[in-house]
Amino acid sequence: MECVQTDNGFEFTNCCSNSKKDIPARFELAAKRLEGRHKRIRPYTPRHNGKVERSHREDQKRFYSCHSFFSPDDFAKQLAVHNRRSNNLPMRTLHWLSPNQFAVQYL
Repeated sequence: MECVQTDNGFEFTNCCSNSKKDIPARFELAAKRLEGRHKRIRPYTPRHNGKVERSHREDQKRFYSCHSFFSPDDFAKQLAVHNRRSNNLPMRTLHWLSPNQFAVQYL
């Protein structure tokens, strides 16, 4: 992966902070350390509206809210099962293809 595109949330960047504007966020530091590019989505960009938030909401509803994690290894195992299942669910934003089916087009 060479570029990660995110919103302007404080978990990704401090660009919108009055007091920490010049201090890179942990995410930005990690992207730089891994030699990846971090691209911020411009606010009020209609083609991006709600996609990230909808994904987070669905993950919260289908995974985090209904599972308990007892160790980092347990979390990783449960997340792998969740990802296998959710990456095979058809999504409207992908024209009713699953993420796996959609990705095959680019391989």
